[in-house]
Amino acid sequence: MDEGWEEVVDLAGAGVDVDPRSITRPHDSLLTYYILVSAATLVAFPFVFIPAYIRFKTLRYRFDDEGVSMSWGLLFHKEVYLTYRRLQDIHVTRNLVERWMGLAKVPIQTASGTSGATMTIVGIRHPEPLRDFLYERMRGARAESAGEGPGPADEDEVVTLLRQIRDALRAARLDREQQA
Repeated sequence: MDEGWEEVVDLAGAGVDVDPRSITRPHDSLLTYYILVSAATLVAFPFVFIPAYIRFKTLRYRFDDEGVSMSWGLLFHKEVYLTYRRLQDIHVTRNLVERWMGLAKVPIQTASGTSGATMTIVGIRHPEPLRDFLYERMRGARAESAGEGPGPADEDEVVTLLRQIRDALRAARLDREQQA
């Protein structure tokens, strides 16, 4: 099905086996991270923690043959779906607390014209196999699309059609000039 990813990735002898397609939820320690970040706000704790808790409980990821999907929300449900073909840039980021807790974020950018990430996969314990998986899929989707271009026969048809359109526009312009 997915060449190169049927086997589970071994993280450089770390004894940790992670199949990126098996990631469907953030790691449970993300909730601890949300508690720590919310506690740092002191008085605003409930206003910061409750939305973070709802996001944590409803956050879902799905990696299929065509792309990656992320959904969350209780009252206002949001879903983002990106095809591998649209992916432009993939990073792994960690702040100080996330490094201490062994968590990471994987921001994914597309050519949408926004300066930030289009999707950020949060609460990932071992992000490198996921990043490599996404890069491999992104490159594979681009190679497939490059191979699906018009062939020589299709190009001849396109050139013929464009010449017919050009001739029709010239004839219409000449008619209009003669009428004026």
